[in-house]
Amino acid sequence: MSDLNPSEDLHPWRRFVAIGDSFTEGIGDPDPTVPGGNRGWADRVAEQLASASPDFSYANLAVRGRLIGQINDEQVEAALELQPDLITLCAGGNDVTRGGNPDFIADELDSMVKRLSRDGATVVLFTGPDIGETPVLGTLRGRVAIFNENVHTVALRHDAVIADLWALRQLHQKPMWAPDRLHFSALGHHTIAAMVLDSLGVQHSLDPTTPEPAASTTWRQARAGDIDWAREHLFPWVMRRVRHQSSGDGVSAKRPLAAPVFGKANGPVPKD
Repeated sequence: MSDLNPSEDLHPWRRFVAIGDSFTEGIGDPDPTVPGGNRGWADRVAEQLASASPDFSYANLAVRGRLIGQINDEQVEAALELQPDLITLCAGGNDVTRGGNPDFIADELDSMVKRLSRDGATVVLFTGPDIGETPVLGTLRGRVAIFNENVHTVALRHDAVIADLWALRQLHQKPMWAPDRLHFSALGHHTIAAMVLDSLGVQHSLDPTTPEPAASTTWRQARAGDIDWAREHLFPWVMRRVRHQSSGDGVSAKRPLAAPVFGKANGPVPKD
């Protein structure tokens, strides 16, 4: 895409609110210079939208580990109170990975989108990524596919925009994922941000990036890496499930109020 001209309004939105879980919070893309210490695709989208609109503001209410019911209870009304004209909602992924019924999850998603779109805001929904090649989560591929079909139905019913992670084939490449293999890396978030902007029909300066193939490893090196990953990431994740704990316990939204993206509190204009 061509570079944006900040003096031109290239989109109709003035206030963007993002709600959801760790995906929208930006986990996997650490950056100590931004609120919350994680940047992520939503921050990147907001940066691009703000570049084309001087009076643009952005809030991010997403909190890691949240189930769809928690997002509904804690974030939907809070988002509406901010009077956004653009809302992104990614919810249900944690429910699917924990054995939730994709149809029941979609029913709750439908009611959330109905509320979020009541004042005429543009609502963006996300399908789940194709996790067929992902360790552990790959066994849930069929359930994610069913959930995605339901998301498309909800979007059609409420005239929402679909940001299709399943169709984003670049996400099959290893550099797109963070070391925990559950969240996206900085490159993954960058790629997703470009896709979201494309889905909205917004010109942007995020060049599509295709990572180099991962370096080849021996069978022994790969197994050693799997053991390290299981010890550092998988085992703690399983133990939280057993103890009914969440990675989001005690965590609050990183941007609870709609504020300028490039304001003093957020430091200099980020560069990709």
